[in-house]
Amino acid sequence: MTESPFPMLPVSQALEIVLQHTSPGMPVHLPLREASGLILADDVVANEPLPPFPASVKDGYAVVADDGPGTYPVVGSVTAGQVAEFEVKPGTVAYITTGAPIPSGADAVIMVEETQPVDNQPASQQSVQQVEILTQVQTGSDIRPIGIDVQRGEQILAADQRLYAAEIGLLATAGVTQVPVFGKPKVAILSTGDELVEPDQPMGPGQIRDSNRSMLMAAIGEAGGQVIDLGIGQDERADLERRIRRGLDEADILITSGGVSMGDLDLLKGLLDETGQIHFGRIRMKPGKPLTFATAQVGGRKRLIFGLPGNPVSSLVTFYLFVVPALRKMAGWPNPLLNRIQAHLGQPLPLDAFRPEYHRSTVTWDAALNNGRGGYLAISTGSQASSRLLSMRTANALLELPQQEGVLPAGSIVTALQIGDLFT
Repeated sequence: MTESPFPMLPVSQALEIVLQHTSPGMPVHLPLREASGLILADDVVANEPLPPFPASVKDGYAVVADDGPGTYPVVGSVTAGQVAEFEVKPGTVAYITTGAPIPSGADAVIMVEETQPVDNQPASQQSVQQVEILTQVQTGSDIRPIGIDVQRGEQILAADQRLYAAEIGLLATAGVTQVPVFGKPKVAILSTGDELVEPDQPMGPGQIRDSNRSMLMAAIGEAGGQVIDLGIGQDERADLERRIRRGLDEADILITSGGVSMGDLDLLKGLLDETGQIHFGRIRMKPGKPLTFATAQVGGRKRLIFGLPGNPVSSLVTFYLFVVPALRKMAGWPNPLLNRIQAHLGQPLPLDAFRPEYHRSTVTWDAALNNGRGGYLAISTGSQASSRLLSMRTANALLELPQQEGVLPAGSIVTALQIGDLFT
């Protein structure tokens, strides 16, 4: 019997090895419009206060608060984007719109609903010559002082923060147009096997369409990587060497699919051993046991190499468990691991006595669990055969089932690793 030279590592130990060999990428400065979803590499400090001038909160009249209710002449108007060239003296008011700078002399704003035009003048506020103030306001009412939102020198965003819509808005407000971020890692993907043809090609005898490459390219994009497509490599040493060399030259991570088992045509482990250093070649898990991880030095930089199994489910499951955390760490995530939640089994599940299983499931929030307090409910996606890609179709979590004999009863609480959006 042919024995593998690689010990079978537990998932936790293998993942630790991967992350030990993974470093964040070099920070880059990208245009603001390209920074969404990326991790900030440096703190961002405001160079100016916000607002940079006292501004009106509402449409209304800028007044001297001590004047109180009464009828006053309107000495002018000021709208957003303008600066008043007049002064509001005691006994006068000025029409003002939301966001406009407060005119000199005014110390409060009264909203238009608390005023009344005098002498049936036209409705346009800018044409009103006199207005009746109907209520008393306090000094500072409906005025945003200088720096009330952001002070000069205030840190508005911290390094390691992921940039979503609100953060992009803050950067724009602060005038940051070139954003220091960790860029998207480049990931080269290579399928291997004489049996594979492109999805748009007819299948010959004994051939199948290459689903893994399309699937993994989509997964790489969803995980924040940039894809380099190396195509389909044949079970021939020179062809594989050429494609692998290109991937290592152009990408931060090289992913291969297939060719890492123990067959005569499974050439990748030998090639990777010659190209760099193999750190492990088998994992104690189901599915995905043949997963291989190696590193290589190219151009003075370390490249990560993941030899994923050829079966589609094994390939995608190991991608989520090992490649996604590496991608996230390269992209600057402070915590690159998959999110872990506790879920209740919706049905009994058989266990494997030889390997822990990562069971594909659909996790939803069930308000009836925990005596009405609610909780996550995990429903199996059905047959877990490693070739059955349908089992991944609605899966948003991988259930960590322990290595033991027997059946885990319905209602048991298990750890679920989140690989998609959770449903409510």
